[in-house]
Amino acid sequence: MKDLTKGKTMGVIVGFALPLFIGHLFQLFYGLADTRIVGGYLHDEALAAVSATTTLNDLIVGFLVGITNGFAVITARSFGSGEMEKVKKSFAASIKLGLIVSVVLTAVSLLFLDGILAVLNTPPEHIRGGKEYIGVILAGMTFAMLYNAYASTLRSVGDTVAPLIFLIVSAFINIGLDLLLIPIMGISGASTATVISQTLSFVACAIYVNIRYPQLRLSLSDFRTDKALVKQLMSTGMSMGLMSSLVCLGTVILQGAINIFGTNIIVAHGAARKITGIFMLPFGIFGMTMATFSGQNYGAGEYARIREGLKCAMLIMTVWSGLVLLAAWTVSPWLVTAITDTNTAEIIETASLYLKIDTMLYVVCGSISAFRNLLQGIGDHRTPLVSSGLELVGKVLAAYLLAPAIGYMGIILTEPIVWVVMAIPLYVQVFRFFKKIPKEKTETN
Repeated sequence: MKDLTKGKTMGVIVGFALPLFIGHLFQLFYGLADTRIVGGYLHDEALAAVSATTTLNDLIVGFLVGITNGFAVITARSFGSGEMEKVKKSFAASIKLGLIVSVVLTAVSLLFLDGILAVLNTPPEHIRGGKEYIGVILAGMTFAMLYNAYASTLRSVGDTVAPLIFLIVSAFINIGLDLLLIPIMGISGASTATVISQTLSFVACAIYVNIRYPQLRLSLSDFRTDKALVKQLMSTGMSMGLMSSLVCLGTVILQGAINIFGTNIIVAHGAARKITGIFMLPFGIFGMTMATFSGQNYGAGEYARIREGLKCAMLIMTVWSGLVLLAAWTVSPWLVTAITDTNTAEIIETASLYLKIDTMLYVVCGSISAFRNLLQGIGDHRTPLVSSGLELVGKVLAAYLLAPAIGYMGIILTEPIVWVVMAIPLYVQVFRFFKKIPKEKTETN
Protein backbone atom coordinates (compact mmCIF):
# COMPACT_ATOMS: atom_id res chain seq x y z
CA MET A 1 0.00 0.00 0.00
CA LYS A 2 1.22 3.50 -0.82
CA ASP A 3 0.18 6.72 0.88
CA LEU A 4 -0.15 9.51 -1.73
CA THR A 5 -0.60 12.19 0.92
CA LYS A 6 3.13 12.33 1.70
CA GLY A 7 6.33 12.95 -0.29
CA LYS A 8 7.30 15.29 -3.15
CA THR A 9 4.28 15.77 -5.35
CA MET A 10 5.93 15.27 -8.74
CA GLY A 11 7.68 12.10 -7.60
CA VAL A 12 4.49 10.68 -6.11
CA ILE A 13 2.43 11.52 -9.21
CA VAL A 14 4.96 10.02 -11.64
CA GLY A 15 5.64 7.01 -9.43
CA PHE A 16 1.93 6.21 -9.27
CA ALA A 17 1.25 6.91 -12.96
CA LEU A 18 4.22 5.10 -14.53
CA PRO A 19 3.05 1.52 -13.82
CA LEU A 20 -0.44 2.53 -14.97
CA PHE A 21 1.03 3.87 -18.20
CA ILE A 22 3.03 0.75 -18.92
CA GLY A 23 0.08 -1.50 -18.09
CA HIS A 24 -2.36 0.38 -20.31
CA LEU A 25 0.26 0.49 -23.06
CA PHE A 26 0.33 -3.29 -23.03
CA GLN A 27 -3.47 -3.34 -22.94
CA LEU A 28 -3.52 -1.18 -26.05
CA PHE A 29 -0.80 -3.35 -27.51
CA TYR A 30 -2.92 -6.45 -27.49
CA GLY A 31 -5.85 -4.41 -28.83
CA LEU A 32 -3.64 -3.37 -31.73
CA ALA A 33 -2.50 -6.97 -32.08
CA ASP A 34 -6.15 -7.98 -32.55
CA THR A 35 -6.48 -5.39 -35.31
CA ARG A 36 -3.23 -6.38 -37.00
CA ILE A 37 -3.89 -10.11 -36.86
CA VAL A 38 -7.52 -9.76 -37.98
CA GLY A 39 -6.38 -7.53 -40.85
CA GLY A 40 -3.57 -9.91 -41.77
CA TYR A 41 -5.59 -13.14 -41.66
CA LEU A 42 -9.10 -11.96 -42.56
CA HIS A 43 -8.44 -8.69 -44.47
CA ASP A 44 -10.34 -5.38 -44.72
CA GLU A 45 -13.94 -6.66 -44.67
CA ALA A 46 -13.45 -8.46 -41.36
CA LEU A 47 -11.53 -5.47 -40.00
CA ALA A 48 -14.45 -3.21 -40.93
CA ALA A 49 -16.87 -5.53 -39.08
CA VAL A 50 -14.75 -5.27 -35.94
CA SER A 51 -14.31 -1.50 -36.27
CA ALA A 52 -18.04 -0.97 -36.82
CA THR A 53 -18.88 -2.54 -33.45
CA THR A 54 -15.90 -1.54 -31.30
CA THR A 55 -17.62 1.62 -30.08
CA LEU A 56 -20.44 -0.48 -28.64
CA ASN A 57 -17.87 -2.42 -26.63
CA ASP A 58 -16.29 0.87 -25.51
CA LEU A 59 -19.70 2.13 -24.38
CA ILE A 60 -20.71 -0.84 -22.24
CA VAL A 61 -17.32 -1.90 -20.89
CA GLY A 62 -16.40 1.77 -20.42
CA PHE A 63 -19.47 2.18 -18.21
CA LEU A 64 -18.39 -0.76 -16.06
CA VAL A 65 -14.82 0.52 -15.79
CA GLY A 66 -16.15 3.95 -14.83
CA ILE A 67 -18.30 2.42 -12.09
CA THR A 68 -15.42 0.45 -10.57
CA ASN A 69 -13.14 3.49 -10.74
CA GLY A 70 -15.84 5.49 -8.98
CA PHE A 71 -16.13 2.89 -6.25
CA ALA A 72 -12.36 3.06 -5.82
CA VAL A 73 -12.53 6.82 -5.19
CA ILE A 74 -14.47 6.09 -1.99
CA THR A 75 -11.89 3.45 -1.09
CA ALA A 76 -9.09 5.98 -1.71
CA ARG A 77 -10.74 8.58 0.53
CA SER A 78 -11.18 6.00 3.29
CA PHE A 79 -7.54 4.96 2.95
CA GLY A 80 -6.42 8.60 3.04
CA SER A 81 -8.37 9.19 6.25
CA GLY A 82 -7.05 5.97 7.84
CA GLU A 83 -10.44 4.16 7.97
CA MET A 84 -9.17 0.67 7.08
CA GLU A 85 -12.40 -1.10 8.02
CA LYS A 86 -14.28 1.09 5.57
CA VAL A 87 -11.64 0.35 2.91
CA LYS A 88 -12.42 -3.37 3.23
CA LYS A 89 -16.18 -2.89 3.27
CA SER A 90 -16.14 -0.58 0.22
CA PHE A 91 -14.03 -3.16 -1.64
CA ALA A 92 -16.56 -5.90 -0.89
CA ALA A 93 -19.48 -3.67 -1.84
CA SER A 94 -17.81 -2.67 -5.11
CA ILE A 95 -17.56 -6.34 -6.12
CA LYS A 96 -21.16 -7.02 -5.15
CA LEU A 97 -22.59 -3.97 -6.89
CA GLY A 98 -20.34 -4.44 -9.93
CA LEU A 99 -21.53 -8.03 -10.37
CA ILE A 100 -25.17 -6.97 -10.28
CA VAL A 101 -24.66 -4.21 -12.83
CA SER A 102 -22.51 -6.32 -15.19
CA VAL A 103 -24.94 -9.26 -15.24
CA VAL A 104 -27.86 -6.97 -16.05
CA LEU A 105 -25.90 -5.19 -18.78
CA THR A 106 -24.80 -8.49 -20.30
CA ALA A 107 -28.36 -9.77 -20.51
CA VAL A 108 -29.78 -6.54 -21.93
CA SER A 109 -27.02 -5.96 -24.48
CA LEU A 110 -27.13 -9.52 -25.84
CA LEU A 111 -30.95 -9.50 -25.95
CA PHE A 112 -31.09 -6.30 -27.99
CA LEU A 113 -27.86 -6.74 -29.99
CA ASP A 114 -29.60 -6.93 -33.39
CA GLY A 115 -31.45 -3.70 -32.74
CA ILE A 116 -28.33 -1.95 -31.48
CA LEU A 117 -26.38 -2.89 -34.61
CA ALA A 118 -29.25 -1.58 -36.72
CA VAL A 119 -29.23 1.74 -34.85
CA LEU A 120 -25.48 1.94 -35.52
CA ASN A 121 -26.19 1.76 -39.27
CA THR A 122 -23.93 -1.29 -39.46
CA PRO A 123 -23.61 -2.22 -43.16
CA PRO A 124 -25.48 -5.47 -43.93
CA GLU A 125 -22.29 -7.15 -45.12
CA HIS A 126 -20.65 -6.51 -41.72
CA ILE A 127 -23.53 -7.48 -39.39
CA ARG A 128 -22.69 -11.18 -39.17
CA GLY A 129 -19.00 -10.56 -38.46
CA GLY A 130 -19.82 -7.76 -36.05
CA LYS A 131 -22.18 -10.01 -34.07
CA GLU A 132 -19.59 -12.77 -33.93
CA TYR A 133 -17.02 -10.39 -32.50
CA ILE A 134 -19.00 -8.20 -30.12
CA GLY A 135 -21.29 -11.00 -28.90
CA VAL A 136 -18.38 -12.83 -27.26
CA ILE A 137 -17.00 -9.60 -25.76
CA LEU A 138 -20.36 -8.74 -24.23
CA ALA A 139 -20.87 -12.28 -22.89
CA GLY A 140 -17.56 -12.03 -21.04
CA MET A 141 -17.84 -8.49 -19.72
CA THR A 142 -18.41 -9.66 -16.12
CA PHE A 143 -14.83 -10.95 -15.99
CA ALA A 144 -13.58 -7.60 -17.27
CA MET A 145 -15.58 -5.90 -14.51
CA LEU A 146 -14.18 -8.21 -11.82
CA TYR A 147 -10.62 -7.56 -12.91
CA ASN A 148 -11.21 -3.81 -12.89
CA ALA A 149 -12.84 -3.96 -9.45
CA TYR A 150 -9.74 -5.61 -8.02
CA ALA A 151 -7.26 -3.49 -10.01
CA SER A 152 -8.97 -0.19 -9.15
CA THR A 153 -9.04 -1.13 -5.45
CA LEU A 154 -5.32 -1.88 -5.57
CA ARG A 155 -4.71 1.50 -7.20
CA SER A 156 -6.85 3.23 -4.56
CA VAL A 157 -4.44 2.06 -1.87
CA GLY A 158 -1.40 3.00 -3.96
CA ASP A 159 -0.43 -0.34 -5.57
CA THR A 160 -0.13 0.12 -9.33
CA VAL A 161 2.67 -2.41 -9.89
CA ALA A 162 0.67 -5.63 -9.42
CA PRO A 163 -2.06 -4.72 -11.96
CA LEU A 164 0.76 -3.82 -14.36
CA ILE A 165 2.31 -7.28 -14.09
CA PHE A 166 -1.04 -8.99 -14.62
CA LEU A 167 -1.76 -6.84 -17.69
CA ILE A 168 1.62 -7.56 -19.27
CA VAL A 169 1.20 -11.30 -18.85
CA SER A 170 -2.39 -11.02 -20.11
CA ALA A 171 -1.25 -9.12 -23.20
CA PHE A 172 1.14 -11.86 -24.26
CA ILE A 173 -1.48 -14.54 -23.59
CA ASN A 174 -3.97 -12.55 -25.68
CA ILE A 175 -1.59 -12.30 -28.63
CA GLY A 176 -0.74 -16.00 -28.46
CA LEU A 177 -4.42 -16.91 -28.36
CA ASP A 178 -5.10 -14.55 -31.29
CA LEU A 179 -2.57 -16.40 -33.42
CA LEU A 180 -4.04 -19.73 -32.34
CA LEU A 181 -7.77 -18.98 -32.49
CA ILE A 182 -8.29 -16.46 -35.33
CA PRO A 183 -7.18 -18.89 -38.09
CA ILE A 184 -9.57 -21.48 -36.63
CA MET A 185 -12.54 -19.41 -35.43
CA GLY A 186 -12.32 -16.29 -37.57
CA ILE A 187 -13.45 -12.97 -36.07
CA SER A 188 -14.84 -14.58 -32.92
CA GLY A 189 -11.36 -15.94 -32.21
CA ALA A 190 -10.12 -12.41 -31.51
CA SER A 191 -12.86 -11.67 -29.00
CA THR A 192 -12.55 -15.10 -27.39
CA ALA A 193 -8.82 -14.48 -26.88
CA THR A 194 -9.61 -11.14 -25.22
CA VAL A 195 -12.17 -12.63 -22.82
CA ILE A 196 -9.88 -15.51 -21.81
CA SER A 197 -6.97 -13.14 -21.11
CA GLN A 198 -9.21 -10.81 -19.06
CA THR A 199 -10.49 -13.77 -17.04
CA LEU A 200 -6.96 -14.91 -16.26
CA SER A 201 -6.06 -11.37 -15.20
CA PHE A 202 -8.96 -11.33 -12.75
CA VAL A 203 -8.04 -14.71 -11.26
CA ALA A 204 -4.39 -13.70 -10.82
CA CYS A 205 -5.37 -10.35 -9.29
CA ALA A 206 -7.81 -11.98 -6.84
CA ILE A 207 -5.19 -14.50 -5.68
CA TYR A 208 -2.60 -11.75 -5.26
CA VAL A 209 -4.91 -9.52 -3.19
CA ASN A 210 -5.88 -12.41 -0.94
CA ILE A 211 -2.24 -13.33 -0.27
CA ARG A 212 -0.53 -9.93 -0.28
CA TYR A 213 -3.06 -7.78 1.58
CA PRO A 214 -4.68 -9.37 4.64
CA GLN A 215 -6.43 -6.00 5.15
CA LEU A 216 -8.40 -6.67 1.94
CA ARG A 217 -9.07 -10.38 2.54
CA LEU A 218 -12.85 -10.63 2.37
CA SER A 219 -15.30 -12.75 4.36
CA LEU A 220 -19.05 -13.17 3.94
CA SER A 221 -19.73 -10.61 6.66
CA ASP A 222 -17.97 -7.93 4.59
CA PHE A 223 -20.65 -8.29 1.90
CA ARG A 224 -23.50 -7.38 4.24
CA THR A 225 -25.38 -4.39 2.92
CA ASP A 226 -24.44 -1.06 4.50
CA LYS A 227 -27.06 1.30 3.09
CA ALA A 228 -25.08 4.46 3.76
CA LEU A 229 -21.95 3.02 2.14
CA VAL A 230 -23.89 1.65 -0.83
CA LYS A 231 -25.45 5.06 -1.40
CA GLN A 232 -22.03 6.69 -1.28
CA LEU A 233 -20.52 4.11 -3.64
CA MET A 234 -23.38 4.29 -6.12
CA SER A 235 -23.29 8.08 -6.14
CA THR A 236 -19.63 8.16 -7.10
CA GLY A 237 -19.68 4.97 -9.20
CA MET A 238 -22.73 5.90 -11.27
CA SER A 239 -21.36 9.40 -11.76
CA MET A 240 -18.08 8.12 -13.19
CA GLY A 241 -19.83 5.32 -15.08
CA LEU A 242 -22.29 7.74 -16.66
CA MET A 243 -19.48 10.18 -17.37
CA SER A 244 -17.66 7.45 -19.28
CA SER A 245 -20.78 6.16 -21.01
CA LEU A 246 -21.91 9.62 -22.12
CA VAL A 247 -18.53 10.07 -23.78
CA CYS A 248 -18.76 6.64 -25.38
CA LEU A 249 -22.41 7.09 -26.35
CA GLY A 250 -21.44 10.15 -28.33
CA THR A 251 -18.77 8.08 -30.05
CA VAL A 252 -21.32 5.34 -30.78
CA ILE A 253 -23.63 7.91 -32.38
CA LEU A 254 -20.75 9.21 -34.47
CA GLN A 255 -19.95 5.63 -35.49
CA GLY A 256 -23.49 5.32 -36.79
CA ALA A 257 -22.82 8.32 -39.04
CA ILE A 258 -19.43 6.93 -40.07
CA ASN A 259 -20.83 3.53 -41.02
CA ILE A 260 -22.75 5.00 -43.96
CA PHE A 261 -19.51 6.16 -45.63
CA GLY A 262 -18.40 2.67 -46.65
CA THR A 263 -15.71 0.14 -45.83
CA ASN A 264 -12.63 2.31 -46.46
CA ILE A 265 -13.80 5.13 -44.18
CA ILE A 266 -14.87 2.66 -41.48
CA VAL A 267 -11.43 1.01 -41.53
CA ALA A 268 -9.67 4.41 -41.64
CA HIS A 269 -11.62 5.71 -38.67
CA GLY A 270 -11.05 2.48 -36.75
CA ALA A 271 -7.30 2.72 -37.39
CA ALA A 272 -7.21 6.40 -36.42
CA ARG A 273 -9.04 5.64 -33.18
CA LYS A 274 -6.56 2.86 -32.36
CA ILE A 275 -3.66 5.29 -32.82
CA THR A 276 -5.60 7.93 -30.89
CA GLY A 277 -5.85 5.43 -28.07
CA ILE A 278 -2.05 5.39 -27.90
CA PHE A 279 -1.71 9.15 -28.27
CA MET A 280 -4.29 9.81 -25.52
CA LEU A 281 -3.03 7.13 -23.16
CA PRO A 282 -1.26 9.56 -20.78
CA PHE A 283 -4.45 11.63 -20.54
CA GLY A 284 -6.41 8.68 -19.19
CA ILE A 285 -3.51 7.62 -16.97
CA PHE A 286 -3.07 11.00 -15.33
CA GLY A 287 -6.83 11.32 -15.06
CA MET A 288 -6.94 8.07 -13.07
CA THR A 289 -3.95 9.27 -11.08
CA MET A 290 -5.69 12.52 -10.21
CA ALA A 291 -8.83 10.65 -9.08
CA THR A 292 -6.85 8.53 -6.61
CA PHE A 293 -4.42 11.31 -5.66
CA SER A 294 -7.15 13.86 -5.00
CA GLY A 295 -9.31 11.23 -3.29
CA GLN A 296 -6.60 10.25 -0.80
CA ASN A 297 -5.54 13.85 -0.16
CA TYR A 298 -9.12 15.04 0.16
CA GLY A 299 -9.74 12.32 2.73
CA ALA A 300 -6.60 13.42 4.60
CA GLY A 301 -7.53 17.12 4.41
CA GLU A 302 -4.44 17.94 2.30
CA TYR A 303 -6.32 20.22 -0.11
CA ALA A 304 -3.39 22.37 -1.21
CA ARG A 305 -1.51 19.25 -2.26
CA ILE A 306 -4.27 18.55 -4.79
CA ARG A 307 -3.41 21.82 -6.56
CA GLU A 308 0.22 20.79 -6.79
CA GLY A 309 -0.77 17.41 -8.18
CA LEU A 310 -2.82 19.04 -10.92
CA LYS A 311 0.08 21.33 -11.88
CA CYS A 312 2.40 18.34 -12.21
CA ALA A 313 -0.08 16.35 -14.27
CA MET A 314 -0.76 19.26 -16.63
CA LEU A 315 2.93 19.95 -17.16
CA ILE A 316 3.53 16.37 -18.24
CA MET A 317 0.45 16.25 -20.48
CA THR A 318 1.35 19.53 -22.18
CA VAL A 319 4.79 18.20 -23.12
CA TRP A 320 3.21 14.96 -24.35
CA SER A 321 0.66 16.88 -26.47
CA GLY A 322 3.51 18.59 -28.30
CA LEU A 323 5.21 15.26 -29.00
CA VAL A 324 2.12 13.57 -30.44
CA LEU A 325 1.34 16.62 -32.58
CA LEU A 326 4.79 16.24 -34.11
CA ALA A 327 4.25 12.51 -34.63
CA ALA A 328 0.85 13.03 -36.28
CA TRP A 329 2.32 15.42 -38.85
CA THR A 330 5.33 13.25 -39.67
CA VAL A 331 4.75 9.51 -39.30
CA SER A 332 0.96 9.01 -39.23
CA PRO A 333 0.80 7.23 -42.65
CA TRP A 334 3.35 4.71 -41.44
CA LEU A 335 1.40 4.18 -38.20
CA VAL A 336 -1.85 3.54 -40.09
CA THR A 337 -0.16 1.02 -42.38
CA ALA A 338 1.51 -0.73 -39.46
CA ILE A 339 -1.80 -1.17 -37.61
CA THR A 340 -4.10 -2.15 -40.47
CA ASP A 341 -1.69 -4.01 -42.77
CA THR A 342 -3.36 -2.21 -45.68
CA ASN A 343 -1.98 -0.41 -48.72
CA THR A 344 -5.28 1.24 -49.67
CA ALA A 345 -4.49 4.92 -50.27
CA GLU A 346 -7.91 6.24 -49.15
CA ILE A 347 -7.64 4.45 -45.80
CA ILE A 348 -4.12 5.74 -45.11
CA GLU A 349 -4.84 9.33 -46.19
CA THR A 350 -8.16 9.60 -44.34
CA ALA A 351 -6.82 8.22 -41.06
CA SER A 352 -3.73 10.46 -41.28
CA LEU A 353 -5.89 13.56 -41.83
CA TYR A 354 -7.97 12.69 -38.77
CA LEU A 355 -4.83 12.44 -36.62
CA LYS A 356 -3.28 15.67 -37.90
CA ILE A 357 -6.35 17.76 -37.12
CA ASP A 358 -7.32 16.20 -33.79
CA THR A 359 -3.86 16.45 -32.23
CA MET A 360 -3.88 20.25 -32.59
CA LEU A 361 -6.04 20.59 -29.45
CA TYR A 362 -4.81 17.61 -27.46
CA VAL A 363 -3.70 19.82 -24.57
CA VAL A 364 -7.36 20.74 -24.02
CA CYS A 365 -8.36 17.07 -24.11
CA GLY A 366 -5.67 16.24 -21.54
CA SER A 367 -6.84 18.98 -19.21
CA ILE A 368 -10.41 17.67 -19.39
CA SER A 369 -9.30 14.24 -18.17
CA ALA A 370 -7.28 15.70 -15.29
CA PHE A 371 -9.90 18.25 -14.20
CA ARG A 372 -12.94 16.01 -14.22
CA ASN A 373 -11.18 13.18 -12.36
CA LEU A 374 -9.91 15.66 -9.78
CA LEU A 375 -13.49 16.83 -9.26
CA GLN A 376 -14.69 13.25 -8.84
CA GLY A 377 -11.95 12.69 -6.27
CA ILE A 378 -13.13 15.62 -4.14
CA GLY A 379 -16.76 14.62 -4.35
CA ASP A 380 -18.10 16.83 -7.16
CA HIS A 381 -20.05 14.38 -9.32
CA ARG A 382 -22.29 16.89 -11.06
CA THR A 383 -19.83 19.04 -13.01
CA PRO A 384 -18.08 16.12 -14.78
CA LEU A 385 -21.51 14.83 -15.85
CA VAL A 386 -22.47 18.25 -17.20
CA SER A 387 -19.22 18.36 -19.17
CA SER A 388 -19.75 14.85 -20.55
CA GLY A 389 -23.33 15.77 -21.44
CA LEU A 390 -22.03 18.67 -23.51
CA GLU A 391 -19.76 16.24 -25.34
CA LEU A 392 -22.71 13.98 -26.10
CA VAL A 393 -24.78 16.89 -27.44
CA GLY A 394 -21.89 18.03 -29.62
CA LYS A 395 -21.39 14.59 -31.14
CA VAL A 396 -25.12 14.17 -31.79
CA LEU A 397 -25.18 17.50 -33.63
CA ALA A 398 -22.13 16.45 -35.63
CA ALA A 399 -23.69 13.13 -36.62
CA TYR A 400 -26.93 14.72 -37.79
CA LEU A 401 -25.72 18.10 -39.09
CA LEU A 402 -22.00 18.23 -39.85
CA ALA A 403 -21.53 14.75 -41.33
CA PRO A 404 -24.43 15.02 -43.82
CA ALA A 405 -23.29 18.53 -44.80
CA ILE A 406 -19.52 18.08 -45.29
CA GLY A 407 -18.99 14.32 -45.07
CA TYR A 408 -16.29 12.67 -42.98
CA MET A 409 -14.58 16.03 -42.43
CA GLY A 410 -17.50 16.86 -40.14
CA ILE A 411 -16.57 13.85 -37.99
CA ILE A 412 -12.92 14.92 -37.89
CA LEU A 413 -13.75 18.45 -36.75
CA THR A 414 -16.22 17.38 -34.09
CA GLU A 415 -13.94 16.39 -31.22
CA PRO A 416 -11.66 19.47 -31.18
CA ILE A 417 -14.71 21.75 -31.18
CA VAL A 418 -16.47 19.74 -28.47
CA TRP A 419 -13.36 19.63 -26.25
CA VAL A 420 -13.27 23.41 -26.01
CA VAL A 421 -16.95 23.60 -25.04
CA MET A 422 -16.89 20.81 -22.46
CA ALA A 423 -13.72 22.14 -20.79
CA ILE A 424 -15.41 25.38 -19.70
CA PRO A 425 -17.53 24.11 -16.75
CA LEU A 426 -14.62 21.96 -15.53
CA TYR A 427 -12.19 24.90 -15.48
CA VAL A 428 -14.70 27.10 -13.66
CA GLN A 429 -15.44 24.55 -10.94
CA VAL A 430 -11.80 23.57 -10.31
CA PHE A 431 -10.74 27.20 -10.01
CA ARG A 432 -13.58 27.78 -7.54
CA PHE A 433 -12.26 24.91 -5.42
CA PHE A 434 -8.70 26.23 -5.51
CA LYS A 435 -9.77 29.73 -4.49
CA LYS A 436 -10.79 28.29 -1.12
CA ILE A 437 -7.33 26.84 -0.43
CA PRO A 438 -4.80 28.93 1.57
CA LYS A 439 -1.81 29.39 -0.73
CA GLU A 440 0.70 29.34 2.10
CA LYS A 441 -0.01 25.61 2.61
CA THR A 442 0.96 24.71 -0.95
CA GLU A 443 3.89 22.32 -1.14
CA THR A 444 6.70 22.60 -3.64
CA ASN A 445 7.32 20.01 -6.31
